Amino acid sequence: MYRSVQRVRYPPFDHENSDPKGIPLVEVILESDKATPADFRIGNDESWLIEWRGETEKDASLPVINTEVTYETLPFLMRTRNGWYIEPDPLHAKARSMIFPGVVVLIIALMLHALEPALINTGFIPEFIFTPVNFGPLDYPLMILVAFPIFIIPILLRVVANIMDIRRQNEYISNPLASPEIEISSNTNDRVEISKISFPEGIIPKRARVQVGIAVPKRDVLLGAIGRTRFGQPAPGMSTELPERRISTADEHGTGVGESVPMPVSRGRLLLLEPMRVQDFGPWTEIDSEKIILMGPINSWPSTIYSAMIAIHWEVVIEAHKIDGTRMKWVRPINIKSLSQKILIEEVPVRSGRTES
Repeated sequence: MYRSVQRVRYPPFDHENSDPKGIPLVEVILESDKATPADFRIGNDESWLIEWRGETEKDASLPVINTEVTYETLPFLMRTRNGWYIEPDPLHAKARSMIFPGVVVLIIALMLHALEPALINTGFIPEFIFTPVNFGPLDYPLMILVAFPIFIIPILLRVVANIMDIRRQNEYISNPLASPEIEISSNTNDRVEISKISFPEGIIPKRARVQVGIAVPKRDVLLGAIGRTRFGQPAPGMSTELPERRISTADEHGTGVGESVPMPVSRGRLLLLEPMRVQDFGPWTEIDSEKIILMGPINSWPSTIYSAMIAIHWEVVIEAHKIDGTRMKWVRPINIKSLSQKILIEEVPVRSGRTES
């Protein structure tokens, strides 16, 4: 039996608005029947942290968990990060960027309308701004009529983008693509050599890169380690448990808060690729021949290994488009060989969990 220590403070879905110090640092002793990797630490105790190291005498009081350690890609990652994916409509990102300005404009308009008598008396603001506009039997404040359309434009853009996404997903479901034929001759944490690559008819490849990330910790193990129950109050940074029908990696373990993907079609597997919240990647490489070399991230990352608390996941991502212009991504998990040296990365590379980002 092998024993090691795992220390995790994983960023929640809405990590931009979360203070890492307000999220509990989960520390456990892991017992497994397979050898653990070389020590690594990504991040630090004052921020987000992913650490896997050997056990010391100071760790005697930590709770003990007994879970599987494997080098084979976990089933939920094979469901959600393997095969062809459709790029969300660009209108999603535009709509999200307009939400904050729209809300600000509407709030200002409402405040000016509420303070209208006092502002008119001061003479600082022209009176015509408060002129009502007549529509039928009612009068409407001019400022509200200007501000409200600005407020609802992002909503309308989001609806249009979802309609376009659903149409493209249904088209793919009715006419799915075959996977590219790829032969990987060498793969390490600093480079992946592809000796042969070919694509199905109708697909025009553009570029490729290597990505590495850390999957969301398993919910029940995380809760047990901090003394919470499944149906009790969730820990800070976690949502309540979601129904059995789950569609995304954030929803998989109930750590997603709010919207994580544009509207998916719930037939078969998910066709919209959700970013991993902890992820690093190498540079894009143009696909101009059957043989290409993909460089790894600048930082040296741990090799492939999966457990309930920490799962280091590597993959190759290829960007392409169909003849009709539909932008596509193809993702394939890869197994990076075990490394013997200790790895230290000062900051956790945290990404947005939103697909359109």
